[in-house]
Amino acid sequence: MFRGFTTINYFVDDVRAATAWYRRLLDVEPYFVRPSAEEPMYVEFRIGDSQDELGLLDSRFRPDGYSDATHAGAVMHWHVDDVRAAYDRLLSLGATGLAEPRDLEAPGWVIATVADPFGNVIGLMQSPHYLEQLGA
Repeated sequence: MFRGFTTINYFVDDVRAATAWYRRLLDVEPYFVRPSAEEPMYVEFRIGDSQDELGLLDSRFRPDGYSDATHAGAVMHWHVDDVRAAYDRLLSLGATGLAEPRDLEAPGWVIATVADPFGNVIGLMQSPHYLEQLGA
């Protein structure tokens, strides 16, 4: 039934500010902007080995019943090669640390979480499984 990750959307109150922040973090330009760069309501980046889609969506379009509480919802963990370095970089860009990097029980696994300046939770993970799948 589930075939894989397609897009994750982060709801933001200021799409332009969020776009600038993520452009700096990811070091890539968005490939999709609607309705316009001057008045964006949705901006999408393609990132990583699989060109996964990260969408920044104006908070006005939250689904009915969606909590607008800060740090609410699911956590998507992004594979990074060095969780501690990624965590420090995010903090240097204004993210808030929620869970410092920590080793999991299995060797090679490390996780951490931060909140971006717009209240979205970003999970970081060093995942041997991700690397195995990428190499397969």
